Amino acid sequence: MSESNKPYILIVEDEAPLVTLLRYNLEKQGFRVEDAGDGGEALTRITEAAPDLLLLDWMLPTMSGIEVCRQLRRRPATRTLPIIMLTARAEDQDAVRGLDTGADDYITKPFSTEALIARIRALLRRSGSVPQKLKLSFHDISLDPASHRVIRNGRALHLGPTEFRLLEFFLRHPKRVFSREDVLNAVWGRDIHVEPRTVDVHIRRLRKAINGPGEMDVVRTVRAAGYALDYDESASTAA
Repeated sequence: MSESNKPYILIVEDEAPLVTLLRYNLEKQGFRVEDAGDGGEALTRITEAAPDLLLLDWMLPTMSGIEVCRQLRRRPATRTLPIIMLTARAEDQDAVRGLDTGADDYITKPFSTEALIARIRALLRRSGSVPQKLKLSFHDISLDPASHRVIRNGRALHLGPTEFRLLEFFLRHPKRVFSREDVLNAVWGRDIHVEPRTVDVHIRRLRKAINGPGEMDVVRTVRAAGYALDYDESASTAA
């Protein structure tokens, strides 16, 4: 994908180590990333070229993220710009204040980059800013919806159509637990009658396809709840 076709994310954050971490992970996922260290610089950059999504820190020098968000919502050109606020404030009233100011979502520091990327993708899909063809990855697995290729540890994996859709669904929602019914509705569709145990069969097939000798099983069974794309570093690897 050319640079001009990549979804553009602007990070507004004054903590350099966090910016470096976010830039590395977002670029790895196929995003084009720029950053601004304060609110004034961010407003100037957005005026010059509006991003597809804004990652906005609450606590910024000279101008708070709340004020930046407020000003952007007053401008017709940025009234619907997707904004996720990064905040160290965990209190509910602070979260409500951020959302009331116009932020679409917020995430509290410290956070996992995987959780943040999942929220970014979800918000971009809701806003219609980008197609759902971005490369997806988790741990050592990557999936390219456009080319229909799955790679783990450098080797190509061969999945059946249902297992491919199943893995793609989990990759779009890492570490979130889904019931069998959730998976059926998402992968097979609400209008198709399929027995819930069918999910178990395809989960077994998916595990067999993606887990090689010595590799971590990244599909976790959650007793009495369902399944999640997750892994336990202390758990045993595949035989």
